[in-house]
Amino acid sequence: MNIKLLIYLLILIESGGNDSAVGDNGLAVGCLQIHPILVEDINRIYGTNYTLDDRYLRSKSIEMFALFHQHYTTKKRLGYEPTAMDFARNWNGGGNGYKKIATLPYWNKVITEYHRINNGRR
Repeated sequence: MNIKLLIYLLILIESGGNDSAVGDNGLAVGCLQIHPILVEDINRIYGTNYTLDDRYLRSKSIEMFALFHQHYTTKKRLGYEPTAMDFARNWNGGGNGYKKIATLPYWNKVITEYHRINNGRR
């Protein structure tokens, strides 16, 4: 599964494709349901100036997604070449989400959505 497809699937799962979605009692917003702590983390690591409002912009959300994974989902950190499952599980469970049993159901949602979309195209 390529990264563009994975991002598309995560957007569907996280927000149903709604760039204005609000969840987790108002903490997670935008198409990828980004929490304030992720914005702070990205700005700290990279010296960027993302704002909380940037989470509502799909392009900015995808940039933050990419930066998060550029730092946390790497061969150096994982000890092997990251897979789509690692990217999805880290997105759901933080920088060490790929290790957490609790993120497996999220990965199952990704796979289910992948099959739903592929079956719909036939």
